[in-house]
Amino acid sequence: MPAPPTISVILPVYAVDRYLDDCLDSILRQAGPGIEVIAVDDASPDACGRILDARAAQDAPLRVVHLAVNGGPGHARNVGLERAAGEYVWFVDADDLLADGALGAIAAKLEQDRPDLLLIDYEDLLPDGTAAANPGRALLRGAPAGSFTLAGQPALIHLTMTSWSKVIRREFLTGLGMSFPAGIHEDVALTCAMLLAAERIGALARVCYRYRQARPGSFMATTSSGQLSIFCSYENVFAIVAGADPPADGEVRGAVFERAIWHYTTVFARPGRLVPPAQRRYFFGRMHEDFVRYRPPGYRHPPGARGVKFRLIERNSYRMYCLLEPVNQLRVLLARAVSARR
Repeated sequence: MPAPPTISVILPVYAVDRYLDDCLDSILRQAGPGIEVIAVDDASPDACGRILDARAAQDAPLRVVHLAVNGGPGHARNVGLERAAGEYVWFVDADDLLADGALGAIAAKLEQDRPDLLLIDYEDLLPDGTAAANPGRALLRGAPAGSFTLAGQPALIHLTMTSWSKVIRREFLTGLGMSFPAGIHEDVALTCAMLLAAERIGALARVCYRYRQARPGSFMATTSSGQLSIFCSYENVFAIVAGADPPADGEVRGAVFERAIWHYTTVFARPGRLVPPAQRRYFFGRMHEDFVRYRPPGYRHPPGARGVKFRLIERNSYRMYCLLEPVNQLRVLLARAVSARR
């Protein structure tokens, strides 16, 4: 009887036929023994289903599941997880790419440290064809060798709240008793629950994933009232923190709070304006309400521009915040341009 795979790569697939072959190529050309690939066709209206079936006929590691009704990426991930046999699972978005050598490097790190959760480095693929470093690269590279916990490294909560930036021990994930919910920002609460519960977290400071920024049609490039679901996601996060056993310490609570408020600001200010214009004032008011409601005792504002933004949110100073927002966006764009040239 063959040994179970080390890693199950799970792809939720919907309306990405333009990108799907490139994604599959980036995975299958390095998927040696110990790797299985499960693609879940989420009732995609384009050619994705046909592409997957044709590739599965050629590539042994690829299995395809076709869903009759679209359920969203969270549901597709859940379906893939139910069928996975790997000791670890990696949820990969089907419009993105794996970096060359990523699976081998990850498998070696998993064998070495046996973590519940492995955090990986990535780069952004920008619409103009350039690449930019992960904004959290310094945090990831500063993580200890071997394994650690969030309590020992609370700043790591500021890394991206996405499922694709983590490789997860399957039994650890299923043991949490949580699944991916529907809608936008579906990764947030489960990511936080994993970070809080993991007794062994590892970090691989090597670019393993290439994330396609601002793809037309993606949730994170679409103006929608669904962006308001970020507040529900973090309401669940704060409930998880409040009910953590053992209780989360003050430093972890402060880090989670700051991560939530900063995440709100990135959605509010995202280029292309993810929040519909008619709902921006309401969105800002929700940021203020959550700041007041969840601010931990003794919390101190961060320094610099982030601290200024937090103070304006705390005061509910919508007009002043909007006046300063273009200046901050310019600063971010300049920083990205510098990173892309390196």
